Amino acid sequence: MARYTGPKTKKARALGEAIYGADKSFERKKYPPGQHGNGRRRKQKSDYALQLMEKQKAKYTYGVLERQFRNLFERANSGSGVTGEELLRLLESRLDNTVFRLGLAPTRRAARQLVTHRHITVNGVITNIPSCSLRPGDTVAVRGKSQGMEVVRDAVAAKSDIRKFAWLEFNPDTMQGKFLEYPEREQIPEKINEQLIVELYSK
Repeated sequence: MARYTGPKTKKARALGEAIYGADKSFERKKYPPGQHGNGRRRKQKSDYALQLMEKQKAKYTYGVLERQFRNLFERANSGSGVTGEELLRLLESRLDNTVFRLGLAPTRRAARQLVTHRHITVNGVITNIPSCSLRPGDTVAVRGKSQGMEVVRDAVAAKSDIRKFAWLEFNPDTMQGKFLEYPEREQIPEKINEQLIVELYSK
């Protein structure tokens, strides 16, 4: 399955955002990568460059490739809501992202691995497709025999008191959560300017 497997800190520095979570290396060097470091004189970015960077930031944050991202944008654009907000709602409703938000995995990359290795069920059915879109009322849980995995238990213990999202509910005792509704834009913590993405695809 194709996905980005390159250096995470370098990509975060290029996009100017710690898109893969807390990163000490990024905090030390909050400037774009390059052999001349922070002393290089950089030109002001064009509107197109800013729009492209915002799209790349969203793609790498959620672990989505170009074709998938374009398909999601077209789905969002065909809906009745605000296109940019609909796009983020569709990204948030992906199974791998929901597993991460519930605290079953420390990162989205780890959540994707849990799903592809058949440790996650949706409405009681084992699902190994990370891009699976959830609907309000869907139940996401750790497969019975996988609940004793150390990586899952550690993730749940670490996030039980710091990750609360209004559109999700989670029971750490049963390792089962529910996707209650599509989130509102102000509830999504990612620092993404979705309007720039809409402008990019509207050209």
